[in-house]
Amino acid sequence: MKRPFVTQQQLQDIVSRYPTPFHIYDEKGIRENAPRLKAAFSWNPGYREYFAVKATPTPAILKILKEEGCGCDCSSLTELMTADRCGIRGEDIMFSSNNTPAEEFVLADKLGAVINLDDITHVEFLEQTIGHIPEKISCRYNPGGVFTLGETREGFQVMDNPGDAKYGMTRAQIAQAYQMLREKGAKEFGIHAFLASNTLSNSYYPSLARILFQLAVELKEETGCHITFINLSGGIGIPYLPDQPENDIAVIGEGVRQAYEEILVPAGMGDVALCTELGRFMLAPYGHLVTTAVHEKHIYKEYIGVDACACNLMRPAMYGSYHHITVMGKEDAPCDHKYDVAGSLCENNDKFAVDRMLPKIDAGDLLVIHDTGAHGFSMGYNYNGKLRSAELLLREDGSVDLIRRAETPDDYFSTVVW
Repeated sequence: MKRPFVTQQQLQDIVSRYPTPFHIYDEKGIRENAPRLKAAFSWNPGYREYFAVKATPTPAILKILKEEGCGCDCSSLTELMTADRCGIRGEDIMFSSNNTPAEEFVLADKLGAVINLDDITHVEFLEQTIGHIPEKISCRYNPGGVFTLGETREGFQVMDNPGDAKYGMTRAQIAQAYQMLREKGAKEFGIHAFLASNTLSNSYYPSLARILFQLAVELKEETGCHITFINLSGGIGIPYLPDQPENDIAVIGEGVRQAYEEILVPAGMGDVALCTELGRFMLAPYGHLVTTAVHEKHIYKEYIGVDACACNLMRPAMYGSYHHITVMGKEDAPCDHKYDVAGSLCENNDKFAVDRMLPKIDAGDLLVIHDTGAHGFSMGYNYNGKLRSAELLLREDGSVDLIRRAETPDDYFSTVVW
């Protein structure tokens, strides 16, 4: 059973200062999780986690992860700017973008980020844009076909069909890109690929690693390029459902080590550094969306209306995703009422739960929506004129910091030309 990382008493005190809805993050959980990941890959001396900024682009969180030894994986101009303002620069940034505007390459180069090219046409575009090719550079690989492995989010898979994905280069293109980059002055090369999202299988990373390790050996032989790092990207998931098993990051790291020693070491490539860019695994369990029940509705179904909506958490509306809900103060009460828990958007998919068995909910009850620490606040938007909520940080000592204030109507209208 999932339990919140905050108590009812803590939340009542927090709500007296910061009205719902808001996202709150658990510093203790974040700081305990980061070393587990590092330990799982400690056998690889060059290993580095580049946290996927898109998952939680919140400076206070990025600074915590920086203290834990993580870099940043950025994919846009403002994500690069955020990393820079957090004091994260140089090769502590991996820049992986697609259909990239020139200004983004310019800033990535200025910051000294490691650039990961999504398409072979970007080789000449990058050179024309910044006037040179960096000595250290990476290319994104798309193997095509269908990739299916293990169980993923809510029983269906995301990005399990590389052949339909817009990202990356074909096998022939990445070899050609390496040769072009080498001729233009590149000296160190990396490989990146992302094949599946939120996998609940300890074998996903080892399977992906085998694909990329074999590719690295082939590309070294074909092009003579010095491959110094391989980015395994993201894709390690979390159990959103209470009865789903957790991934074992130590087992995953050991599986990758076995593939490394079987494929890279015999090829004389035992010095290749590994990178990851995990967002969900690093943050999702350590964030809650806290909302208040404000209305009941009794028509063809039983509804509970809350003061949060899909603008605060898009995943249920967009993907039909399951997020566990705890009714605070009723954690051990029987789940004998069937509800749709709905927000106030003028869209019928604005529901955090459908036909969910929960304890009886009364107006004023605080609801904790679990596992929103990644792809929660970051996917927020302003449809229906809704305003983005505050973000709070529960410190290790039990204190609470406001790390992003809630938007106001003045913020909403600030870009309007009347």
